[in-house]
Amino acid sequence: MNIALMSDDGKKELMVQFCIAYCGILAGHSICATNTTGKLVSEATGLPVSLCLHGKQGTQQIGARIAYNEIDLVLFFCDPSNQEGFESVNRIARLCDQYLIPMATNAATAEVLIHGLRRGDLDWRDIVNPKKN
Repeated sequence: MNIALMSDDGKKELMVQFCIAYCGILAGHSICATNTTGKLVSEATGLPVSLCLHGKQGTQQIGARIAYNEIDLVLFFCDPSNQEGFESVNRIARLCDQYLIPMATNAATAEVLIHGLRRGDLDWRDIVNPKKN
């Protein structure tokens, strides 16, 4: 599965800690992330992370990948105190809803999705949206 990681500035450390905790599961999948988040996660975990641009441009790149069926799971840890960030979260959430992509905006929901990923609960993504070789 292709997993996209994004996080507001106030949640980057939480994303890093989450990825450290679930490094074993994430290692079996392809990960892309916005630039700063991806660098922090890669440095802390040693996982290979495909880096997108920084900030809004990276969010746009991930949005395009969602629209082209190149993303299977989105973890976007948003900071509720960051009013500017809601525009990006809402844009990604709408795309995920449109293209049937599971998305978590906090660590509690992300944990449920990661355990589901481990169990194979998200394998339906390969049936509903088969990848082109």
